[in-house]
Amino acid sequence: MKTEIATPRHSPREYRSGADVFKALGHSSRLLIVDVLAGGERCVSDLTRMVGSDPSTVSNHLAVLRNVGLVVDEKRGQQVFYRLGAPCVTKIFRCLEELREARETLR
Repeated sequence: MKTEIATPRHSPREYRSGADVFKALGHSSRLLIVDVLAGGERCVSDLTRMVGSDPSTVSNHLAVLRNVGLVVDEKRGQQVFYRLGAPCVTKIFRCLEELREARETLR
């Protein structure tokens, strides 16, 4: 009996792009930033307080998220405000919760 091999739904380039998004989300501070921005736009000083890191570290995290399109920024006077560029990313938090519950069930 011959086993059929599944055909990928996307091109290798699209998978690399998706992997870049997951890499960007691969830090707890960046997940926190995305979660906070799900509630609305914030300035860097707000995010710095919430993350508990220095402004340059938070700015670096924001740059990583911005480079993959997860956040967008807008400068207003001296401040820069950030908001989600892809609100669909918040669905990942429900997925993470389901994974936590599944792991607890297995214990």
